[in-house]
Amino acid sequence: MHMADALLSPAVAATMYAASGVTAGISVKIVQKDENMAKLPMMAVTAALVFAGQMINYTIPGTGSSGHLCGGMLLSALLGPQAGFLSMVVILAIQALFFADGGLLALGANCWNMAFYGCFIGYYLIWRPIMRSHAFERKKHAARIRIALASVLGCVLTLQMGAFSVVLETTASGITELPFGMFAGIMQPIHLAIGLIEGLITTAVLLFVYDARPELLMELEEVRTEGKHRCSLRKTIVILAVAAAVTGGCVSLFASENPDGLEWSMFGNSEAGYGENMGLDEESYGIESKSAELSGEIQERTAFLPDYAFSGSDSGAGTSVAGLAGSAIVAGAAVLICTMGGFFRRKKSNCRRAE
Repeated sequence: MHMADALLSPAVAATMYAASGVTAGISVKIVQKDENMAKLPMMAVTAALVFAGQMINYTIPGTGSSGHLCGGMLLSALLGPQAGFLSMVVILAIQALFFADGGLLALGANCWNMAFYGCFIGYYLIWRPIMRSHAFERKKHAARIRIALASVLGCVLTLQMGAFSVVLETTASGITELPFGMFAGIMQPIHLAIGLIEGLITTAVLLFVYDARPELLMELEEVRTEGKHRCSLRKTIVILAVAAAVTGGCVSLFASENPDGLEWSMFGNSEAGYGENMGLDEESYGIESKSAELSGEIQERTAFLPDYAFSGSDSGAGTSVAGLAGSAIVAGAAVLICTMGGFFRRKKSNCRRAE
């Protein structure tokens, strides 16, 4: 669901940058107050895992489309909504800058559509209420059922909201080739299917964490006092790190070649025998602007592995390198951005005490 620059007018793009920027600023201030440094390794590996997971497009049977993990619900369930949102911002920014995945002008919109809903709406409206409820308490595996229910419902709802936001943003940008009703009528059903599959993937990861170290899951207060765990914290983090490396370096080679939900909605997949949907011309659509041109020029200079491949090569080695390098960059950047504020805050506090 990464939007290209051509889908947004400069005014709409600036508005979405402002909305995502304010949310990121507030999130940084909240994360600064968290003195739990044990979260940092978890933040690194989960951000890397989501980056790698987003490289894996899975086929939606019978449609000619594919989808990929967004990851907002997964990150917020493990890190909290603020740290999860900041991790997603890092992921999307690195994808745009280094891999030309999603427009740089559209980065603010992509952060809002793919991160805000999953991290905040999904957490506060779905995850926390279900985790704090006494639903299924008479069942043997009540906590596991609640995790699965919250994961699936959260992913479905937030992906629907993100897809609808794409429709609203293109409409506000005045892209007449994408009439509101028809575009929404194609976007929402395909992202319902994509959201269901993401919910199952999210469930699988969170149930692993629940079995290994349940105290890592947000809002599961009743299990945090248990002394016995299947894995140590270090082993759990290592397993997730290995999963990220294997996913980005190996599994990414088997990703579906079908267009993702947004591309499929606009262009269809007639080459594979499916319909054209909106029937847009992939070479000429949307809005041309100086801002988009500048964004494209910047990406041409910064993207060292455009489209997760070596330039001018179809070698799978480029995909593997992109997966491994991108996961490592995301892991380091996610931790850095969340610790810098805390470092400067502590330094300022020490200076005040010295005075």
